[in-house]
Amino acid sequence: MSLYQIMYISSAQGAVSADQCAAIARAAGVRNRMADVTGLLLFNGKRFIQVLEGPRPAVESAYERICRDERHRGVVKLRESVIDEREFGSWGMAYDDPARPSDSLKDKVAALLDQANASTRAHFIGSAEMHRR
Repeated sequence: MSLYQIMYISSAQGAVSADQCAAIARAAGVRNRMADVTGLLLFNGKRFIQVLEGPRPAVESAYERICRDERHRGVVKLRESVIDEREFGSWGMAYDDPARPSDSLKDKVAALLDQANASTRAHFIGSAEMHRR
């Protein structure tokens, strides 16, 4: 069975605290596991970048829900494609507290992307490099 993948980027609508971001990730993780959707989410205090993967109807449903979510603005789909296998076997999230930015975020993200394709790695690493902007 082929799988489907969508990568998007968006900006946070207003301030999002570390606690709020963690709560978003927990709720999304539960919902996505039930729908057999996996992926990776990076939030740097201003922007979200995420890959969703799994059965096409479930991935499209998750993406549509994100597009309607008032916490996101300027949602831009960076890529969508049919994939042969998952790049992310479990839900993952990297977060860098804007009040105390980490110099090692790029390295943390690179480790999470060990099995990802070159395009996915480039998008996430680029976002991690911009985490202080």
